[in-house]
Formats: sequence, C-alpha cells, structure tokens
Amino acid sequence: MSFPIVRNRRLRGNAAIRNLVRENQVTVNDVVQPIFVAHGTNVKSEIASMPGVYHFSLDRVKEEIDEITQLGIQAILLFGVPDHKDATGTSAFMDDGIVQQATRFIKEINPNLLIIADTCLCQFTDTGHCGVIHHHPITGQADVANDPSLELLVRTAVSQAKAGADIIAPSNMMDGYVQAIRTGLDEAGYENTPIMAYSVKYASAYYGPFRDAAHSTPQFGDRKTYQMDPANGREALREASSDVIEGADFLMVKPALAYMDIIRMLKDNFDLPVVAYNVSAEYAMVKAAAQQGWVNEEAIVMETMTSFKRAGADIILTYFAKDIARYLQK
Repeated sequence: MSFPIVRNRRLRGNAAIRNLVRENQVTVNDVVQPIFVAHGTNVKSEIASMPGVYHFSLDRVKEEIDEITQLGIQAILLFGVPDHKDATGTSAFMDDGIVQQATRFIKEINPNLLIIADTCLCQFTDTGHCGVIHHHPITGQADVANDPSLELLVRTAVSQAKAGADIIAPSNMMDGYVQAIRTGLDEAGYENTPIMAYSVKYASAYYGPFRDAAHSTPQFGDRKTYQMDPANGREALREASSDVIEGADFLMVKPALAYMDIIRMLKDNFDLPVVAYNVSAEYAMVKAAAQQGWVNEEAIVMETMTSFKRAGADIILTYFAKDIARYLQK
C-alpha cells in the first residue's frame, strides 16, 4: 500500500497551525466606515435599503462617532446630503456646506479620527450627475462637461481640506481630476493632504442602495460616459496610470466584489496602496440574506473581507466596518 509523501492537510490540523500559516488577515486597521450626514435636528434615520446604516444630523452624529471610536476604527468616509441642490452643486464647495460643517464638528469630537471626504458633485447637483451639464450644439444631447466640472471639484476639495479633512477622495471620474485637485490643494497650502483617487470606478448596478443614501440618482440618462464599462479590464490600467502620473496617493477599485481581478491587476502593476470599496448593494445583499436566515452573516462578511485582502487590497471601505470590528473583538 502506498501513501502520499506530500500531505497538505498537515498544515490544517488545528486552529493554532492554521493561524500560523494564514497568508492574509483582516484587522480593524484595514477598514473604513462610511457615514452620511444631513441637515436638520434629531435625525437618525435608517436607510431602508441598507439596514444598520443611517442618516445623521449634526446633533446626532456624535453617537456614531463615539461608537466608531470605541470599536477602534480609525477612519471614516464622509458623505453629505444637502438641503439645497442646483446646476453647479454650489453647496458642495461652500464653507458652511454639510460636509464642511460635519468635518469641523467631528474633529472637535475626536481630533484623531481620520476623515476621508468624498469629493463629488452628484449629491449636490439638481441633475444627480457628477459635474455640470452641457448640451451638444447640434444634437442637443446632454452630457457632463469635463473641464468646467474640474474647476468646481477643485473648489470642493480645497473647502474640504480647509474644514479639516485629512484625505480628499474624488469620486467623479473626470479626466484630469487628480492633477487639477493636486494643483488646487498645493496652491491653497494643503500640499500634504493626500488624494485617495477613485481610479477605477465602474458604471455598476451595485450602487443602487447608495443612491437612496446619498439622494444622488441621475435625473436623466446614466453615468456611462464617464464611469468605466464593466466589461473592460485593461482600461483600468490606463485609468490608474493616469492617476499615478497626476499625483494620486491611493488607488481605488469600485465596486470590489465583482472586480477582484482588477484589484489584483492594480496591486501587481503599481506600488501605491490599493483601496477596495465594498459598495452598497454588496452590503445590502448580505444583510437581506442574513435577515432571511439563508446565510451566516459573520462568516460571509469575514470571508469576503479576507478575499479582498487576498486579491491585493490594502484598505477596505465597507459599511460592515463596525460589524467587522465587533467580530474581531470577540
């Protein structure tokens, strides 16, 4: 009788051995919790399509910040829901805009909490698009005007940095956005403020619940002229290469779950930290299935996060961040 010489199971025999040889681990330092702030008073309103995620008014956001801090999470991604929208997204770059107010307030609560400011116009424009609209002179077709939008995005980034944001995270996918924002920040004296570029952002169906959260559904058309085609992989290298040349400090892939090949591609080709955004529908689908008793939520979440790390992600933006911190504390 012959037996195998190589027995791979030897390194799986008990938990201690498995822990010793584990290649990838998720820690609380890897995750960032997105939060949504809104105008009003005494607002803590659960987002129907994202159980456990809320809109907070400024007078209630301390509850969320205190919980995040107690769980050991070191960074948040800050989104604002304005009470005024117009064609140019004016409230995105006003010093008393909701993101700017929230940034200053959160820094008073916990100066050490890292605030990553989402830098886009879609929540603030009355069209729901990520920039200002122009119409083709012959066809009349509406589209986002790239370069005029950059000017407004620079103003937004500078106002966020001025309010105390630690990292600027532009999510608009305009051509040249990193260079424009880098130049604007430097000229305003914020040369040490990093840019977390949404380098590879796909025109994805996985964003549905977020549009409920941010009130940013496009009022016409879609975002396919500026966000990437989900069928394309090599194009991701062109997008990321542009951001690297223009001065990005982080490279993001969004969404994460269906694009782990892209995460690996960026990890293998660039030496900047890679960020995976575990987006709203990825969150909502797990929550819905867990509520039905169809899956073990903790096991699914931690397996998914580990897979992002295995694919090459250094940082994970996820609505599960607080849940993950609790799992790890256990």
